[in-house]
This record gives sequence, C-alpha cells and structure tokens, in this order.
Amino acid sequence: MRELLGGFVRATHLFLSDGEVRSIREYVPQALLGVAHLLVAKDEAGAPAAFMGVEDGALEMLFIDPEERGKGLGRRLLRLGIESYGVRRLAVNEQNPRAAGFYEHMGFEAYARSETDEQGNPYPILYMRLA
Repeated sequence: MRELLGGFVRATHLFLSDGEVRSIREYVPQALLGVAHLLVAKDEAGAPAAFMGVEDGALEMLFIDPEERGKGLGRRLLRLGIESYGVRRLAVNEQNPRAAGFYEHMGFEAYARSETDEQGNPYPILYMRLA
C-alpha cells in the first residue's frame, strides 16, 4: 500500500519533494489504521484503484489511481461518503487546485485556511464543509 499511495500522491501533490512523498509512504499504515471507515475501490483486474478514509463526518483521505482519474470514481466514492458515512467536512492542500475544485464542484465550500499543514510544513490547507 505504501508504494501504491506514493504513486497516487505524486500524481496530485506536485508541490511535494520526493523526500516528502517517501515520508508520507512511511506513515500511511498508521494513518490507515486511524480512520473508522476505509473503503477501497478495485479496478477490473482486482487491483486497488482508489481509497477513501472517513472519521467522524470528515473525509480524511481520498486518493485515486492516476490511471482511473476522470472516470467518476472519486465522485462515486465521495457521494458514498456523504450519504453513508455522514461526510460534511474535509481539508485539502491549497496547492492542489484540481482537488479543491473537485470538492467545490461536489458542493463543498472553504470556510477556513491555515498557512501550514498538520505537520507544520509551509503548505496551506483549505478547510471545507458541505454547503
């Protein structure tokens, strides 16, 4: 899963260095254990194509395989999160405008912003909630 996530992260988080992507891969197992609901979508061959983590009404993570992007998988997963798991809020890197735009398209709006990410790195975070 670490290598898989590395590819997923690299496709959308172009602002991260290779070292930062490697660091993310290292704490993935712990992060996955920290969510109440982890959903994995598989492609036709049975390989993971996307995954989503939800905790207490918050979307904690949503990653789509670069090969599967643009096919509606993210929309279906997020709708499932909203309808079945009560997703009402999320945080997204401001430097990932495609993701922020996707969430806006799905009905979320930014209500707060921080200058740094959760680890204190200089990557602004937008906090969004379902409008």
